[in-house]
Amino acid sequence: MDAAGHSCYVPTSQALMKLIVLISAFNEAATVAEVISDIPRRFMGAETSEVIVVDDGSRDGTAGVARSTGAHVIAHGRNRGVGMAFRTGVSAALTRGADIIVHLDADGQFNPADIPALTAPIIEGHADITTCTRFKDPSLQPAMPGIKRWGNQMVTGIVNLATGHNFTDVSCGFRALTREAALRLTLFGRFTYTQEMFLDAVQKDLRVVEVPLGVRGERETGHSRVYRNAWDYAARSAAILFRAFRDGSPLRVFGSCAVLVGGMGIAAGAFVFAHWLRTGQTFPYRSLVTVSAVLILLSAFFATVALLADMLKRQRKILEEILYYERAMAYRRAPTPARAVAATAEQYER
Repeated sequence: MDAAGHSCYVPTSQALMKLIVLISAFNEAATVAEVISDIPRRFMGAETSEVIVVDDGSRDGTAGVARSTGAHVIAHGRNRGVGMAFRTGVSAALTRGADIIVHLDADGQFNPADIPALTAPIIEGHADITTCTRFKDPSLQPAMPGIKRWGNQMVTGIVNLATGHNFTDVSCGFRALTREAALRLTLFGRFTYTQEMFLDAVQKDLRVVEVPLGVRGERETGHSRVYRNAWDYAARSAAILFRAFRDGSPLRVFGSCAVLVGGMGIAAGAFVFAHWLRTGQTFPYRSLVTVSAVLILLSAFFATVALLADMLKRQRKILEEILYYERAMAYRRAPTPARAVAATAEQYER
């Protein structure tokens, strides 16, 4: 057992899963070496074979510090966002034959000693994706500004509404996923990937398990590159969530618009009609007749778009299944037949 109480010893005769730790970093020279040194190298069911650091345009020597620890470093020429850094790192991990990919940040907010606990549901076969939750266990909730906690709760509520699940934390970047899940996810966000992953994973019937872990609420050094202020974070996250929800559930998105607009049109028309029955004239609500007609026509337009978008979603599933097989071949490992029906592909940097 290690200091955190996790089992570390595995008999050499037991086949170990190849685990690659992916660290995204932006101006984290002060902490990246310590984070890498604290990563457990071998524990029950898995062995850390490599650490990949994606230097997302740092200007403080982060890449050099990471290389000095023996980590493999991939450097972006400029800052491209956490979402892009994540996709770059996942592509590199798949190329190196990872069975499990763990992602954490280089700022020291996450404890690398918790990797065995984070990956346990995957190793035991109970999950395809595991993610750290900061709020499920009250005793582990970190100290953070009230506006930041409120923002996390709002985004989590939106994701739960869209997925029908009851997640407690959709914004934490301490995650683990299987090779199969990495091949099947389709992520587009450059700013971040965290909330989008939940929507995409649920659409593809991937098993997502939350693991309560202790996390620092605030950084000790530097500034967050994701959370600048509540409004900036909310605006960027909302755009990513809307696009992911639109692409994953177009019938619900455009169908809801059709029902809402159509309902308003019918209500306006019914009001004028009732007034006409009482008085025999449409004055002074004559303009509502035109408004009602326009809203009903607009509702029909949204309904048509909903049907067309739903057809495109079916085509997208077929294309993603083809891409899944292509990526599996490109990374020189055959796809798992049992999961192939729902298989999709990861879109990485264009």
